[in-house]
Amino acid sequence: MKRNMICIGCPMGCELTVDVEDGKAAAVSGNNCGVGKKYAETEISAPTRIVTTTALTESGIPVPVKTCSGIPKDKIFDVIAAIKSVKITLPVSVGDVIIENVCETGAAVAVTKSCTQ
Repeated sequence: MKRNMICIGCPMGCELTVDVEDGKAAAVSGNNCGVGKKYAETEISAPTRIVTTTALTESGIPVPVKTCSGIPKDKIFDVIAAIKSVKITLPVSVGDVIIENVCETGAAVAVTKSCTQ
């Protein structure tokens, strides 16, 4: 089976054609660099996503956060629920980790904007 996709690994946005066999990328074409090949292989066999959302402070102020690495696509809603259950104590700075190993994915969740009040 063939699957077409756009690579999001770099700004080039290569149009990839992937030959899929037994749930794996058997061949990848259309990529201008190795990133495209790796992206296609991962997207076919074990897709991951970076989750960006907000977490609330104890006073109800939303603070933007994101996972520090990709998490399995099928865990997105579990990760969002875990983030929503946390109450952040201010002040926080960019990069402060609010959850380690969220939902057993190996990914941390970190603040993406400093907030003092």
